[in-house]
Amino acid sequence: MTQNIPAINMVATGQRITDLRVAAGMSVRDLQDVFGFATPQAIYKWQHGTAMPTLDNLVVLAAVLGVAMDDIIVVEGEWFYSISA
Repeated sequence: MTQNIPAINMVATGQRITDLRVAAGMSVRDLQDVFGFATPQAIYKWQHGTAMPTLDNLVVLAAVLGVAMDDIIVVEGEWFYSISA
């Protein structure tokens, strides 16, 4: 049995969130306001790769940044799974 399961690269995803935010001309404060967060800490955690947005927040983030969710998440590894008899 061979398997290679893809994994999210959280640091690269965080960098991509930062790059997309900057490209969209938005500040961290702008995103904080969009999400209604009391502090910007969650957004900084996303950008530093120490936390990931929830699926609901990822949908909103993609819409606000004008990209698909797949354009935000950086995945390492290729998905394949084979079972030999």
